[in-house]
Amino acid sequence: MPEEIILEAVGYAETDNDEILSARNNYTTALKRYRDDIAAEAVKVCDAGGLFIIGTERHEARRIDNQLRGRSGRQGDPGASRFFISMEDDLLRLFGASRIQGLLDTLGMNDDTPIENKMLSNAIETAQKRMESRNFQSRKHVLEYDDVMNVQRNVIYGQRRQVLDGADIRDNVQTMLGEFVEDAVRRIAGTEKYIEPPQMEEIALSMENLILAPGEMRLTREELEGLTPDDITERLREKAQAVYAAKEAQFGEKLMREVERVALLRMVDTQWMDHIDAMMELRQGISLRSFAQSDPIVEYKREGFAMFEDMVARIRDNTVTYLLRVQVRKEAPKRIHVAGGKMIEHAGGAEPQKKQPVRKTAAAKVGRNDPCPCGSGKKYKKCCGFDPGGEAS
Repeated sequence: MPEEIILEAVGYAETDNDEILSARNNYTTALKRYRDDIAAEAVKVCDAGGLFIIGTERHEARRIDNQLRGRSGRQGDPGASRFFISMEDDLLRLFGASRIQGLLDTLGMNDDTPIENKMLSNAIETAQKRMESRNFQSRKHVLEYDDVMNVQRNVIYGQRRQVLDGADIRDNVQTMLGEFVEDAVRRIAGTEKYIEPPQMEEIALSMENLILAPGEMRLTREELEGLTPDDITERLREKAQAVYAAKEAQFGEKLMREVERVALLRMVDTQWMDHIDAMMELRQGISLRSFAQSDPIVEYKREGFAMFEDMVARIRDNTVTYLLRVQVRKEAPKRIHVAGGKMIEHAGGAEPQKKQPVRKTAAAKVGRNDPCPCGSGKKYKKCCGFDPGGEAS
């Protein structure tokens, strides 16, 4: 019988399913039969006092102790429970056991004497309340830490889902391209009102082989007269748009959209994995900020946000750089076969060249007084056949 039907057999939801109704009838019949069979044994258990729960320690949470006690009196059945606890248990050792132990030593009680006192029960309950409060604060901090990563995770996964669903991300790439150029100019120009020639040269160098040809936009001081960083940014943005449009025309619109999705997905996955590792390292040591009178949660959120912004910037820069430099091969791919330490390329699925056997030929023996084969004009015994450690060979 399927598990779904078994679950419905013990339920009371209204249904017209014949299979479920049949299962409920079978369950009711079996329950009645077995209840009658164990009724006599149940009477014996109740007469003996019911279920007796023995606890060997007290849990940190009072809820767990109450659940254990509840097992002994379910559905009105009789029962009892008794818990034993040692003064050396962690619950009492961390919260006030030394004071109680000093009182017991004063009264002269030994370790084997059972103690049943309301003061001790209250001390245990107080210790449980303190432990519950500490655990609650710990879970609260864990949740606050996880909320930071959850917000970032939703942003990244939303971007990944957009790529995996095959959405057109051309507008996003165009925005990235503009921000890439703007940040490049701002990093070099800073807060200057006008662009100086050394700054312009550095900007041009950073954009060469991406959107500028070597030596392009090396403006002189006269040409830079009155130009602000915003003006240079606008020029570079227009140049970047033109270069990207030319590349899109070269590849074709359909292929360019696919390249954009592949590039963005690759950069997001790579940077996100590194970001997760960095956030874990930050979380491991952030608690030490409390020694500097700083809230670790606030510091974690602040630094985590800064790290996330840096990651997004790296994703943008790497994606734009990749798209501006990517080249698509249109010829058939070549398979490479390694034979004898040499690379042999072949296309069209042809079989790799087989290694040919090497045949050794007997070299003609050179006489001692014959001309040396090296062409020096000397006799063999005075040239290549000369042995410095002995006679000529």
